[in-house]
Amino acid sequence: VQLQASGGGSVQDGGSLRLSCAGSGRAFSYGMGWFHQAPGKEREFVAVIRGSVGTTYYADSVKGRFTISRDAATYTVNLQMNSLTPEDTAVYYCAAARRWSESYKSTHDYHLWGVGTQVTVSG
Repeated sequence: VQLQASGGGSVQDGGSLRLSCAGSGRAFSYGMGWFHQAPGKEREFVAVIRGSVGTTYYADSVKGRFTISRDAATYTVNLQMNSLTPEDTAVYYCAAARRWSESYKSTHDYHLWGVGTQVTVSG
């Protein structure tokens, strides 16, 4: 099972980008998440969509601006990012959860990772 992320790029402050991650049914079983990592910082949780029921969860910093969704037919998870700010600049990674738990914000709960895609927001 592999994950393939795409959609990164450079935008101005206030702009939008849409990231996509293609996986497989197996990868989607428990949940698919997005994390980001800025230079010199830890990888941080951004959003996740739970596999069985489709419930979504977000980091406080992106609530109201980012939307995670999935297309079950194509095994694709998307992250629509609006009102981007320079603080959103990072490499974004999609990941498949190894199980569903209340620690979904932890990288340890994910066992498959896509290659990161760079998002750069200039002010």
